[in-house]
Amino acid sequence: MTTTPTQTWWTAAEIAEARLPDMPTTKRRVNDLARRQGWASQPGKVRRRKGQGGGLEYHVSLFPTRAKVALTRLGQEARAEAPKRSRDQAWAEFDKLKAKAKGIAETRLAALREVDALERAGMTRTEAVRAVVRQTGKSEKTIWNWLALIEGIAPEDWLPYLAPSSGRPRGSQTQPDEKFLDLVKEYFLTKSQPPLTAAYDWAEEVARKEGIAVAPLWKVRRTIAETVPEHVQVYLRKGAHALSRYFPHQTRDKTYMHAMEAVQTDYHKFDVFIQFPDRKKPGRIQMIAISDIYSGKFLAYRLSETANGHTVQLAFGDLVRRYGIPQHCLMDNGHEFVNKVMTGQTEHRKRFKLVQGEVLGLFPLLGIGLHFAQPGWGQAKPIERAFRDLCDRVAKNPAFVGAYTGRNTVEKPENHGARAVTLEEFRAVLEREIAAHNARRGRRSEVANQRSFNEVFNESYAASPITKATEEQQRLWLMRAEGVRADRKNGEVSIYGSRYWAEWMWQIAGKDVTVRFDPDDLQAGLSVYEMDGTFLGDAPVLKPGDFFSVADAKEHARDKKAFKRITREQARIEKKMTDAAAAKRLAAARQDAPGDGLPDAGVIRLPKIHPAAPKGGRRRAEVPEEEERLTARVTKLEQRRASPKPDERDPDEDFARALELEQMQVDGQPMTAEQADWLAQYQTTSEYRSRVRMHRALGKNNE
Repeated sequence: MTTTPTQTWWTAAEIAEARLPDMPTTKRRVNDLARRQGWASQPGKVRRRKGQGGGLEYHVSLFPTRAKVALTRLGQEARAEAPKRSRDQAWAEFDKLKAKAKGIAETRLAALREVDALERAGMTRTEAVRAVVRQTGKSEKTIWNWLALIEGIAPEDWLPYLAPSSGRPRGSQTQPDEKFLDLVKEYFLTKSQPPLTAAYDWAEEVARKEGIAVAPLWKVRRTIAETVPEHVQVYLRKGAHALSRYFPHQTRDKTYMHAMEAVQTDYHKFDVFIQFPDRKKPGRIQMIAISDIYSGKFLAYRLSETANGHTVQLAFGDLVRRYGIPQHCLMDNGHEFVNKVMTGQTEHRKRFKLVQGEVLGLFPLLGIGLHFAQPGWGQAKPIERAFRDLCDRVAKNPAFVGAYTGRNTVEKPENHGARAVTLEEFRAVLEREIAAHNARRGRRSEVANQRSFNEVFNESYAASPITKATEEQQRLWLMRAEGVRADRKNGEVSIYGSRYWAEWMWQIAGKDVTVRFDPDDLQAGLSVYEMDGTFLGDAPVLKPGDFFSVADAKEHARDKKAFKRITREQARIEKKMTDAAAAKRLAAARQDAPGDGLPDAGVIRLPKIHPAAPKGGRRRAEVPEEEERLTARVTKLEQRRASPKPDERDPDEDFARALELEQMQVDGQPMTAEQADWLAQYQTTSEYRSRVRMHRALGKNNE
């Protein structure tokens, strides 16, 4: 059993508090005793106290004999009353120690293992201790103290018992008053996030008023840090949303997916001043972008001044036309994404109630599964990381120096508002940067493996089942305008200052129709539907010509002439008989028609002439002009058939003359009676019929 005291170094305050025999009981008198006996001049008996407060510490060997005996007795009693720590407790405490303390324990263990090995070799413990002292340079007393620490402990558990103690136990430290500590917590742990110094001052004012003991600030700070966990402080001061960041994030695996299996979409507002054509003041523009979740590649995008559903619809139209129809789509639950046009009859939209009989949205119409990201949580959509890259490479592009607005009012650059770029300039830079973003190598995702987004997407796209959209499905994504009135003469449709027309549109003249078009590309034409949704056809744009351009005028004349020619051919197909032939057939039919069965009058009485009637007798009945003309035509035709044909007549000239007269009829130009008679007679000949068939088959330039 050791006879050394448990504590070998003492401060003046600790000596006074211990009330040892032959020793003063106040700190001032202990210091006086130390000065009188010259404790500070004893080598190895005095040292500077470590830790806060400083001061001197004196070795127990300087104490009077009765004081040392009392300390030895107290140490023995303390060791008898306090048994050694259990094995589990020792290892648990050892596991919490710092690396430096664990290293000291390992050094002590190596020395004691050497002592044990020497004892087994036949040496006594005293000789073994002295041998280890010579090897390690430690004192014998130190080695014996280490042996006392492991007395009665199994060799495999020596290590935790040899670890140095951290000084005074935590429980022995003076703790702040609980009431004062609660006051500080009440003011400090609030959503307004005041500093601890302010909360301490407020709590001090209340404590002095109510008579509560005030603890120093450093002790309150230490106690709160040790007793209130960090995540609890975050929850009370910053809220549940900030607390979510203290929970480990979920790693979402994409290796099982393929290209175009799932896409994600979101809006991004660029920090660049843009001068719009129809505005005096510059503004910022927004981009709706769609990217492939598997590869990370940007697939489609559209620009607009505001976040709206029309731009989302057009962007998805670009995606469907070029790449196909995805199986899933991850998006926000904002109104620009979750609208009835896009998501009608979709459950769990978190925006609208599911109404029975509402129009089926475009996403469920094509079988695209919808997934809504958590609002206000950027990590839910990987596209946010790509937007951060675009912020640095687009908004801060050298081409936009002076037009960069800064991320917020605090980060405004010095040249804020110096200039504004045009929409065309911005679009050109954006296209280049998106192309570079997709082609940049060295991507570190689990599927990229240092490749570019383009390489990952193209490899998977070539080997994956892709659903391609039909022409009808592609038109569904165009912007729709209902109740557009077609021109009452030719069916022409005008929208946003552009005119559209096709040959078939005469059938919708004066009607209300529905049209689908791309507002960003009005020159691409539009698709026309009935109001009930029946597709009618496509209509190209009517391009305006320059006022003095001869080429534009000739092109318009050629189109007009072609339209007339096609219409004339269609008219001949519809009307297979001339007017004269139709009249002749009608007259022949009437000759054979039965009469009304009226019998002849048996007695005829002349009418009585009134005295006031004009003289001159009964007027001669006039033959109608049309009847006279037809009679003269028939007579002339019979005479011509009876007379011999002159040899000088040229069949080509007759046919050319007939075509010219027919053109005059189509254009509504007046003809003489002789020209009309000649044309009517010529059209009844076999020569005319054969030449007409040849002309229709081979065209005007046949020989």
